Amino acid sequence: MIANTGLSVTARHGAPAELMGAELTGAGWAALVSFRSRKSLLPILALPLLLGIAGCASDAGRTPGDIDAALDRDMMVSGLGDIDNIYITKPRLSDLTLAGLQQLSSLDPALKVEGDEDDLKLLWNDSLIEAEHIDDGNEADAKKWGRAAAELLKEARLKSPAVAEAGNEKVYETVFTGFIGKLDSFSRYSGADAAKEERAARDGFGGIGVRISVEDDQVRITSVMHYTPAERLGLKRDDIILEIDGDSVEGLTQQQVVNLLRGEVDSRVLLLVERESKDEPFEVSVKRAHVVPETVSYRREGNVAYFRLFGFNSETANSLKREMKDAKAEIGKKLKGFILDLRGNPGGLVPQSVAVANMFLEEGRIVSIHGRHPDSHQYFEASEGDVSDGKPVAVLIDGNSASAAEIVAAALQDNGRAVLIGSNSYGKGTVQNIKTLPNQGEIKLTWARFHAPSGYTLHHLGVLPTVCTSGKVSADTLLAELQSGQLPQVPTMRRNAAKPDDTEALDALRRICPARRAEDPVDLELALRLIDQPSLYASAVGLAQPPDAAQLDDAAEALLPFVP
Repeated sequence: MIANTGLSVTARHGAPAELMGAELTGAGWAALVSFRSRKSLLPILALPLLLGIAGCASDAGRTPGDIDAALDRDMMVSGLGDIDNIYITKPRLSDLTLAGLQQLSSLDPALKVEGDEDDLKLLWNDSLIEAEHIDDGNEADAKKWGRAAAELLKEARLKSPAVAEAGNEKVYETVFTGFIGKLDSFSRYSGADAAKEERAARDGFGGIGVRISVEDDQVRITSVMHYTPAERLGLKRDDIILEIDGDSVEGLTQQQVVNLLRGEVDSRVLLLVERESKDEPFEVSVKRAHVVPETVSYRREGNVAYFRLFGFNSETANSLKREMKDAKAEIGKKLKGFILDLRGNPGGLVPQSVAVANMFLEEGRIVSIHGRHPDSHQYFEASEGDVSDGKPVAVLIDGNSASAAEIVAAALQDNGRAVLIGSNSYGKGTVQNIKTLPNQGEIKLTWARFHAPSGYTLHHLGVLPTVCTSGKVSADTLLAELQSGQLPQVPTMRRNAAKPDDTEALDALRRICPARRAEDPVDLELALRLIDQPSLYASAVGLAQPPDAAQLDDAAEALLPFVP
């Protein structure tokens, strides 16, 4: 197993990982809406830390039982409050609370929770031990339901040794699993440890910039990330780390090694390293820096710049700009175009997908977002500054291209800026808002759906490629059909007219070019050949041109009744 020094491994293929769905943290949403600088957000970002310090101080003189009860109350009230406030559809708090508490029986089968619209009852071996009445029932706010849930949880801890011994994190995971089970499949709870890893993957961490593998009691560097302390000090792939800060790594797990390599930014870590080309091990003192996992790779394909995007974290757009600059320097005036490979890309942060799409546009809509919460209604327009200088762009997609990746693909296709090659994408057209809970865990809640520039919802449908390569097909055949005018157009009017809740119509559209999970070399071959033939490339782009602006407005307006 391979790990980054500060994040858990995220699969790049298969069903989209929820970690990398289209997500917004509170700060991410503020930055996306207002485009404020990171510096201006610092007072906002500091606030939770200050509140956490104050909370710790208030625990003085309290017993562990008191602290558990207070944390239980804060967790229940916060969790139910977040769901009630921002989830895409209005929840029934009675159903949520009951579903969460009923999961306690998985920890102790002797426990049973019953309830209705305004009552909760906790039973032990079928004997009533606690009952809570909630005034106004489903009209009551989340605070009342949360406090009632906390009271039952307190009694469950007192009565059941199994619940008491499970520990806070296990209990919260159990109850929140019940809450989330009443929501959609993309909403999720992460405990404190998991949330810490996910924050590192999104936003970065203090580290040295290597990926490691622990096998046979050896800590091997499997890769060195660009522009990191490890690269600057000359650490190399296949170097063996023998000691960290004077202590042997023998017998340590991979996560333990990762934790030792992580640390405060600007702090130092001393490594004893073994390298095959050297006779003796050598020491390296590395100053940790803020490291964000790499999501972009570049290679030259003839006179075309090929970029693979594995996800969208807080540095994806900056990384792509840097790699594009390198590509322009390497290829020079011979540069013919760009390929963005989004196959297997499960998505990530919405602001980054907007920024990436904006890099290839001078004007036009990128995406619109709509949900139940008033703040969720947003429209994002491109600004001037096409860094690709108007050169041809091909985007590769498949059945594993999801969420934020679909935002980029749809924006470039609808604006006539790229030809999309591959198969129908995954169809995850929802945005998850990430809320930090009092235990430093996180709850990811679906709070909006996003819509392509031409108005259609990407949820369930996904993005239809301009040139479909599903099935056994060769680049020669597709190019010949394109040249002769036999390649079918993307059914944009039919697609845009499909209602978000008409699954039959959406499924029929998906069958036009069935989602393909395995990558096919024909995608890249076709992209390179189209970019090499400007007239054919222009013809291909035209196959997916959306209706004119007036029709776009009509299509978007027609969909508004279906926005939750």
